[in-house]
Amino acid sequence: MGNHTLKQANKQEAKVALVTGGARRIGAAIVKKLHQAGYKVVIHCRRTLTEAHALALDLNNQRVDYAFVLQRELTKNDASEEIMSALIDWSGRLDLLVNNASAFIRTENNGFNAEDWQDLFDSNVKAPYLLSLAAYPWLKKEQGVIINLTDIHADKPLKGYSVYCQTKAALKMQTQSLAREFAPAVRVNAVAPGAVIWPEDANALNEEEQQKIIAKTPLKTHGNPEYIAQAVLALAQNPFITGQTLKVDGGRSLT
Repeated sequence: MGNHTLKQANKQEAKVALVTGGARRIGAAIVKKLHQAGYKVVIHCRRTLTEAHALALDLNNQRVDYAFVLQRELTKNDASEEIMSALIDWSGRLDLLVNNASAFIRTENNGFNAEDWQDLFDSNVKAPYLLSLAAYPWLKKEQGVIINLTDIHADKPLKGYSVYCQTKAALKMQTQSLAREFAPAVRVNAVAPGAVIWPEDANALNEEEQQKIIAKTPLKTHGNPEYIAQAVLALAQNPFITGQTLKVDGGRSLT
């Protein structure tokens, strides 16, 4: 067997997952969980290249050539094709796409900010859609899966975040519509987190607002990115679920 043929054979040994925004926070938890489950992982990032490389180094120390870093601005029109080209060149296959990267911007109801509107819809709706379309031919070969990270506020609005909530509602519908479009070859589901990790911007949710959220959560506790990662893996593994949104929110959406 020639070197090239051997390399191609090696590429086919493990399932491959792409996680957008995978360098930190919830994205990193998903990457680690999938890697632990035996996936090769492609860690996409936009600005957090140092963190992405550190994560990949740690994972590759555990299993050689099981993590790969891709830095791209997802909102650029050619980004999805560039990402898929680089990914396939590295791995030769794709089994799971996790659209985790997201923008979270407060938009108080005191006027219309066209830049914030565009940033939110480009990041939270357009980018996952284009990446899903680009990934579909490769996912189809493996009977693969797409999992979108939505939000419980796709259903119940969060005050001060009207545009953000609209984008997550659109992503929920994108999940359902692509589940119809891509069936039976590719399953499409979503995970909707509740309060599992607070925004880094201190102005986004202050301490008082955080405590109010916990008080309204039936399980009376703050979540953990690990819980989201567990849900993503469960949806990836179950072959009879498509078009669904799994809420991981401590019961908050019930209130």
